[in-house]
Amino acid sequence: MIRKLLSLSLVTLVSYSAFAGGYRVAMQGNKQLAMGHTGVAVVGGAETMFFNPAASVYLEDRFNFSAGASVLVADTKFQNKTYGWENKTRNTGTPFYAYGSYKATDWLTVGLAVYSPYGSAVDWDQDWQGSHLVNNIDLKAIYFQPTIAVKVSKHFSFGGGPVFVNGGVTFNRNVSRSMTDEQGNRTDVTVEAKGVTAWGWTAGYMVNVDDHLRFGLNYRSKVIMKANDGKAHFHDVPAFGQSLFKDGKIKAQMPLPAELTVGASYEWDKWLFAFDYNRTFWKLYDSLVIDFVDNPAVGKSVNARNYKDSSTYRLGVQYKATEQLSLRAGWYFDETPVQEGYFAPETPRNDSRAYTGGLTYKFKNGIGVDLVFSYLHFSDTNSSYDYYMEDGQNVSFGGTYKSAVTSGGIGLSYSF
Repeated sequence: MIRKLLSLSLVTLVSYSAFAGGYRVAMQGNKQLAMGHTGVAVVGGAETMFFNPAASVYLEDRFNFSAGASVLVADTKFQNKTYGWENKTRNTGTPFYAYGSYKATDWLTVGLAVYSPYGSAVDWDQDWQGSHLVNNIDLKAIYFQPTIAVKVSKHFSFGGGPVFVNGGVTFNRNVSRSMTDEQGNRTDVTVEAKGVTAWGWTAGYMVNVDDHLRFGLNYRSKVIMKANDGKAHFHDVPAFGQSLFKDGKIKAQMPLPAELTVGASYEWDKWLFAFDYNRTFWKLYDSLVIDFVDNPAVGKSVNARNYKDSSTYRLGVQYKATEQLSLRAGWYFDETPVQEGYFAPETPRNDSRAYTGGLTYKFKNGIGVDLVFSYLHFSDTNSSYDYYMEDGQNVSFGGTYKSAVTSGGIGLSYSF
């Protein structure tokens, strides 16, 4: 039992770091988010260092800065009509970004990108019907990405750099569906992993066919998060379980998949149209190996997730109403990587559609204000997680999940 318990706990850490409470936190630039989070083939501002570092060398100004934040509200409702179960969770997150670039020469640009793609929470009622899978989870992760871009000619450029990740997670769940201490309190465990760091890299290419048509490509490598000092803390353990459920150290390697994004943009008069296609190589995440350092009798365990590669299709449009005001709108469709039988309440996501819009007003002193609003709707799904092990048998937990995310953001930009 303890093997399955902690194995699922760390699996949750990986899943959550990828989907942050059941949704991707695709908010690494308010201009781009307003256009459906397109940007791999767009030269828009300092945010290009995230979407395609190769584009930053085509920015007109020598110095470019951009920073912003969003407030998102994620709602998930769960229902199982067979047993009369109902529950819901509402959680907020505040992802942010900050970028700065310097055009050292006409052909060389350097910069730094700092952003938080994963930083939200899921908080179900304590001891709810799915508490043997998750009660609550809270993740914080910050990415640091120094970049360099080189312009080969007015038609072609490339760029990229290393990516350093620093984050942590706190996760709580009950150890089983029925275990309590002598006072009737449900036995639960909190898993903490703080100061988890890892390295990856990104590289991008841009082709300017002419003054109107651009193509872009950006690749992000897989990142292996190594939790070498994770800790498990048990609460309300009955007397007969004191020797088994002991606080202790755990280790795990948690893979985050590589991503490839390609796209095109076309600028005509006051209009800009963009399309991005993203492929996330989730097949890498087939299982998770956990080493229970302070529980040698348990040893190592392997927990299957069996994810599949998934795609995202993004569309965006911008209209430059005046020299100061730009209006934007967008849409994207995001496929789920979760296969049948692996749908868990710590990442209650299914195929989703996002609707976005926003504007930028640029003052004559070079300061711009970016506003964005987005609504992300997940397709309703009647799904289950079928691989929770208890008393030597797989126990299924599932029902109907309805999820949506609403967000609003503001950003500032400055160039000279």
